[in-house]
Amino acid sequence: MTRFLTPLAQGLPATVPFTGPETLERTRGRPFRARLGANESLFGPSPRAVEAMAQAAAEAWMYGDPDQHDLKAAIAAHHGIAPGHIVPGEGIDGLLGLLVRLTVAPGDRVVTSAGAYPTFAFHVTGHGGTLTRVPYLGNHEDPQALLDAAHATGAKLLYLSNPDNPMGSHHPAEVIEAMLDLLPATCLLVLDEAYIDLAPAGTAPRIAPDDPRVIRFRTFSKGYGLAGLRMGYALAAEPLARAFDRVRNHFGLGRIAQAGAIAALNDQGWLAHVRGQVEHAKLRIARIARANGLEPLPSATNFVTIDCGRGGAFARAVLTALQDRDVFVRMPGIAPLDRCIRISAGDAAALAVLEEALPAALAAARG
Repeated sequence: MTRFLTPLAQGLPATVPFTGPETLERTRGRPFRARLGANESLFGPSPRAVEAMAQAAAEAWMYGDPDQHDLKAAIAAHHGIAPGHIVPGEGIDGLLGLLVRLTVAPGDRVVTSAGAYPTFAFHVTGHGGTLTRVPYLGNHEDPQALLDAAHATGAKLLYLSNPDNPMGSHHPAEVIEAMLDLLPATCLLVLDEAYIDLAPAGTAPRIAPDDPRVIRFRTFSKGYGLAGLRMGYALAAEPLARAFDRVRNHFGLGRIAQAGAIAALNDQGWLAHVRGQVEHAKLRIARIARANGLEPLPSATNFVTIDCGRGGAFARAVLTALQDRDVFVRMPGIAPLDRCIRISAGDAAALAVLEEALPAALAAARG
């Protein structure tokens, strides 16, 4: 190990939270026929966004606006709030890292759920924070258990995704709104709303933009189909939003990314089209699961989590057998959630491959 690393860095595992499908394809020596594991939008971005990015490509010799003026204005107009509440960044993952850098000192306590989105925990550990993880309540994150842990530990941050990854479940807006009044005075609610554009009506809480108790994260990766751009943003009270200027990469969002995000945001008709395609795909995935004796869980996202009916070892065998048949899916990593596999909403061609491969994968896993 290099002698130049800090003691904290020397103690961190040299790993990443996810194994990408490209890595698996290199190992296998062939591509997947169906890429259904990363919750990308197989329905693609708005044609208007594609056109805007193509035009911006000719200007790629210039840096993107470090103030992100037009992008902030477009996002603010979409939400009906002032631009000072908007923090664009390199996806929710990058913004979570900046938030932890701003708020968590070595040894500070942070609360999350066991099995929840791992990138948040990755950043907390990387900055020396101390994680407290509470179990899910059935297929849902447990708001009361999270609040109890925050009070017991004096946590600086409480992380909750709504809708949830990896289970696809969600809490209605009223549950999230009630949490704010029950938070410890020194704790910030980190509300990850990556899937909110695809969630049922009544999921998004009504929170004033200047509420200092919460920061909300949104993305262009899911409903808007721009995962490859790494484009997300935070909604926060202005003092916290301004604090990101102290640590952010001011040239992190290039001209192509900013142009694509603005055009995507201004094409809400395309987002409505994608919502319809996602709902149709989720129904088909559920039918495929039931036809094979599996239980699809209710989903407020662009994926369906499927209960394989046994423990984690069996679900991992199903996942491996699907990969052997050129279908890329993922699964939760912590028991008892790991009894499931997670399948992204795909187009007709990808789901036809899934429908063909699943019976043989199950037979292999059972054999």
